Amino acid sequence: MKFGRFHHQDRIFFGLVEGEQVAELEGSPFDQYKVTTNLHLLSALKTLTPCEPRNFYCAGLNYAAHIEWGAKRKGITPKFPEKADVGYRSPNALTATDEAIVIPADASDMVQFEGELVAVVGKTAKSLTEDNALSCILGYTLGNDVSERGWQKSDRTLWRAKNCDTWKPMGPFITTDLDPMNLDIEIHMNGKRVAGYNTGKMLFSAQHFIAKITQYMTLYPGDVIWLGTDDATEPNLQDGDVCEIIQKDIGTLRSPVQRAKA
Repeated sequence: MKFGRFHHQDRIFFGLVEGEQVAELEGSPFDQYKVTTNLHLLSALKTLTPCEPRNFYCAGLNYAAHIEWGAKRKGITPKFPEKADVGYRSPNALTATDEAIVIPADASDMVQFEGELVAVVGKTAKSLTEDNALSCILGYTLGNDVSERGWQKSDRTLWRAKNCDTWKPMGPFITTDLDPMNLDIEIHMNGKRVAGYNTGKMLFSAQHFIAKITQYMTLYPGDVIWLGTDDATEPNLQDGDVCEIIQKDIGTLRSPVQRAKA
């Protein structure tokens, strides 16, 4: 199934997406729901972020090719993580598909995309193992972990390097019954494919991250876990660009790019 969250005529609701049609839900996929007979054309609705997370977790460096690319740019030997590293992002940075990524006027030119698979938690979970970690997951969506590489070097906590307003596009939908360890993700810039990878190349699996988090913290419905990116993350994002993160079962997360004026 494919769930979306929509705005229409001053109402916000969840819907079941079937092709170009949306069946309105009574309730929420994170609780109890009923599919109603209220049908909408997808094109007539404003697609919102598919959830509003209470907590926003992210995988650290989780793909070898991305680490190798970064090391080559710096002229250093690649260093691979010995254990999974869990980080955080700000929910305030989330924005929906077709909404603009806004680059602050004082940001450098080194603002880059990071197309990622996102696991969406469907029920409260604590102390899971890798064997049952996916039992708490409702489904999967897409994310773009926009990053300013200069600030990433200088800001110890990454507070602005990763978390400026609009720098976490997420969506468009949540798709259930997918294997998080075998999905093809592509990144397109202005209609041209610039990067792509299969999630089976994760250094630490989705199950590993979920289980590790729940050793110490409770996951709640609507929480999200972004699972890292692979491949190069160039070209840099420029004013007027359109960046798309694409996965055939989830859809296309589309983001026009704007640079703010000084």
